[in-house]
Amino acid sequence: MACNVFGLTGGIGSGKSTVAQRWRARGLPVVDADELARQIVAPGSEGLHAIVSEFGAAMLHDDGSLDRGALARLVFADTQARRQLESITHPRVHARLEQVVEELTKAEQPLACYEAPLLIETGRADQFRPIVVVTVPEDVQVVRTMRREGTDSEPVVARLRSQAPLSKKIPLADHLIDNSGPLGETIRQADSVLDRICDGFGIDPGRFPRPPMDAA
Repeated sequence: MACNVFGLTGGIGSGKSTVAQRWRARGLPVVDADELARQIVAPGSEGLHAIVSEFGAAMLHDDGSLDRGALARLVFADTQARRQLESITHPRVHARLEQVVEELTKAEQPLACYEAPLLIETGRADQFRPIVVVTVPEDVQVVRTMRREGTDSEPVVARLRSQAPLSKKIPLADHLIDNSGPLGETIRQADSVLDRICDGFGIDPGRFPRPPMDAA
């Protein structure tokens, strides 16, 4: 039986990682789209070669690895450049995801989560139903991201504008998790949502036991 994969998304600074961390603590496999993106542009990869061909060697560090900062500054300021980058990375990320899901199926994992900030923007949301959206007010997204990355608001707002706003994602959600309150409340919501998803697939939620709150 194939591994069932559901989606987890939200904007930057919304708290996706907090929810994903809790689910990992319960033993649920969580596949991180950002990690897959790093894999497909590793030094010597076809993906990295395609980026250099499109945007030039200025996108590389001296050691030949991708200069993510330089690339981010370029694409978040230029919509066309961002679309060109997405045409390179998105198909490769999804091909790598298919490989990971095959590995999970072989390992007889009944359920996994795909954590992807651009899940809805890529038009593939319906492949990962149910969709869980983590929400917070936009001003909280900005403050949290500035604090986490040690930057000012301008680059954070530029990244926000490159994503669909949460107000567009919420109506497409099957489950919502409000991360604007205390951490414990977010974890309680995350646990409840995962249990309901398990029930929907006919999986005993006890397969993913709840650890103490401080293990999230």
